[in-house]
Amino acid sequence: MELRINISFWLDFLLFSLVFAVSFGEVRYVLPEEMQRGSVIGNVARDLGLGVSELGARRARVVAEGTRQLCELDTASGNLLISQRIDREELCAQAAACIIQYQLLLEDPLQAHSLVLDVADINDNSPAFAAEEIKLDIVESTVLGRRFPLESAHDRDLGSNSIREYKLIPNDHFALEMRTQINTNAYPELVLKKPLDRELQAEHALKIVGIDGGNPARSGTASIRIRVLDTNDNVPVFSQPVYKASVSENTAIGTVIAKLNATDSDEGIYGEITYSFSHLSDKMGGLFNINPATGEVGVAGLIDYEEASTHELNVQAKDGGGQTSHCKLIVDVVDVNDNIPVIEIKSASANVAEDSKPGTMVALINVYDLDTGSSGRVTCTISDNSPFKFLSEVKNYYMLVTDGVLDRELQPEYNITISATDAGSPPLSGVKVLTIVVSDINDNPPTFTQREYNANILENQPVGTLVMKVKADDMDAGSNAKVLYQISRDANPETYSFLTMNSETGELFTSRLFDYEQSVHFQIRVTARDEGDPQLSGTCTINVFIRDQNDNAPVILYPVQSTGFIAEDMVPFEAPRGYLVTKVVAVDADSGHNAWLSYRIIKATRPNLFMIGQHSGEIRTVQEFVEDDESKQTLVVLVTDNGPKSMSTTATVSISIGDGLPVLSELFEVANEPNESNNITLYLIIAIAAVSSLLILLISGVFYFKFCRQSYVYRSPSAGLPVFPPAYCPPSFTDFSHCGTLLKDDRYDSFLTTGSWRGDFRFSSNTDTDTLKKRSAAYQKSTLRRASTDRATLKVRAGAPHPCYVIT
Repeated sequence: MELRINISFWLDFLLFSLVFAVSFGEVRYVLPEEMQRGSVIGNVARDLGLGVSELGARRARVVAEGTRQLCELDTASGNLLISQRIDREELCAQAAACIIQYQLLLEDPLQAHSLVLDVADINDNSPAFAAEEIKLDIVESTVLGRRFPLESAHDRDLGSNSIREYKLIPNDHFALEMRTQINTNAYPELVLKKPLDRELQAEHALKIVGIDGGNPARSGTASIRIRVLDTNDNVPVFSQPVYKASVSENTAIGTVIAKLNATDSDEGIYGEITYSFSHLSDKMGGLFNINPATGEVGVAGLIDYEEASTHELNVQAKDGGGQTSHCKLIVDVVDVNDNIPVIEIKSASANVAEDSKPGTMVALINVYDLDTGSSGRVTCTISDNSPFKFLSEVKNYYMLVTDGVLDRELQPEYNITISATDAGSPPLSGVKVLTIVVSDINDNPPTFTQREYNANILENQPVGTLVMKVKADDMDAGSNAKVLYQISRDANPETYSFLTMNSETGELFTSRLFDYEQSVHFQIRVTARDEGDPQLSGTCTINVFIRDQNDNAPVILYPVQSTGFIAEDMVPFEAPRGYLVTKVVAVDADSGHNAWLSYRIIKATRPNLFMIGQHSGEIRTVQEFVEDDESKQTLVVLVTDNGPKSMSTTATVSISIGDGLPVLSELFEVANEPNESNNITLYLIIAIAAVSSLLILLISGVFYFKFCRQSYVYRSPSAGLPVFPPAYCPPSFTDFSHCGTLLKDDRYDSFLTTGSWRGDFRFSSNTDTDTLKKRSAAYQKSTLRRASTDRATLKVRAGAPHPCYVIT
């Protein structure tokens, strides 16, 4: 139940108990426990003779030495306020005086005052019995006036707030009296006032009430159940009422520290004694245990001198008849040097300017040891070879100040190792590392990792494509090292707009589409500026190379491909296998692999009559012509580039088989016999494989000859039709206007010049061909064929003259 405190009582208490004394820089306050948070303990400024404004100016604060921070200083008023709940029983247990030590620290100059809080006890705990029910066995033959000691109630409060009296609910057989021990501890005893008769009443139920001396008083209740036995008239008796033992802290668990002895004059079960602790808190119960048969007390937990220097244990001896007696065991804890010195940084500057003068304060450090005596005396040092040193003007407080010139470029930070060693045996040491960062001034410009960068980007990439990322480093720190990037405007204004830049990351992005065919390289300059004062900058050069992408399809230069006109090429009827008929000339505006062209015949009037060089575009005969061959042959050639996603175009080639034309020896390739044998074998295999589809091929051939023979040669209605697109026509091209690929029969002469088997063609109508005709055996054979009446003469469609081009 929550204790309600009379307001007037506490006003009187505070007026008389908040007494302070200022002596040699120490202020003492007496205050009750359980004060509300924010309550005023006292005015520190007034008590120390300080001005209230001086507290804030000198950064005054209250610090604790190894304890919780239970109070705080209000620098605006100078009052010392309660910041946390103060429970005297939790802080000082059963100690007669509860003293808490604090330090009031002021800086500039550094000054320390001791603050002592004497916490007074209030009646905030009710008496409590160890058990809610006390069991007693009493023989009926017990003489009148016999006393039966009872377990006393425990009250955590002290003085007048502790147990004052016990009351027993009135009954006919028992009365309650108090017995005082040597150490002034009192405990209740039941006194038999009326003889017991087990046959009339075998059990008695009583109630005992423990009342403390507080105002208002608190109480605790326990039930007493008494069994009346036939016989047991002796209680256990300890050899001494108080036992004493000592134990060193950190003693191993299981160590026996004392042996208690109690005797009982009874025999049998009534003389068997069992030992136990009669009243132990949870904390005490975890430190010690007792052997119920032998009475040996041993260590059960970690003994710590700093938590409690003395332990009082109440021991109970109980015989088999339920008779009990009590004694007290006092255990003194011997301190050992088991606590390392504690190093606390009370105040520290995160950064120290590199131009700071020697003697500048960097940190305030508090060093203490929880041990006592020589084990609590501490010596503090710092690591050597650093431009810092210790100054101490107040006990246990050290100021770390600069002791030399700082240079951030030589060493940007210092890890100061603080060592604290006590005077115990053996000595223990504590170490703490304090990192001091040296702040700099802006004296280093940004520097790029490279003075010149090369970047590659594919053409036709979308706007916003990442080109590259540049990096500039600045040896400074903080805002002095933050670098912003921008494209320098001193470059060509046109190239300045080609790219955009992320000013924070240094990433370059495209701001337009690039075309490799228009531009393959440009150069820009990038500037990196820091945010120091004044600003410093650095520059670098970036060469941007545009890589080609396969975005242009091949363009046919020869033969001319235009609506209504297809250039026509002539081949002698007597041309042998491998004879060069013509050459498909194509170009690709791309470069590299994207401009490598491949040629393939995808459609022909008669299959397997002509072949084309895969990479040269040269069209040659596969076999000799026969009488049944059409005089007009049309080929469709697919030209494909070598890009990742290839692009292609088609060219239609019209070939006229002419009778009587001379056969030039350099226009055909003589195949080796093994190759001819291999070709024949290949043809045989193809022929066998095609037997199953012969009918389809024949039908296709009929439809082809019926519908596709109507026009082999096309003439342009325009006399000035260009054969090559202007973009691909080199200056070496010569125009023979109106010379026509095929002229009238009565003045038609056609030949291929020496070296034309390399792929160059020349057509003319006014060149002397007698010498070539005389030297050509094929011409003689053609003359014989012309004499034959079975061979029809070559018919050529007449048309308007059209331009003729010579490729030299």
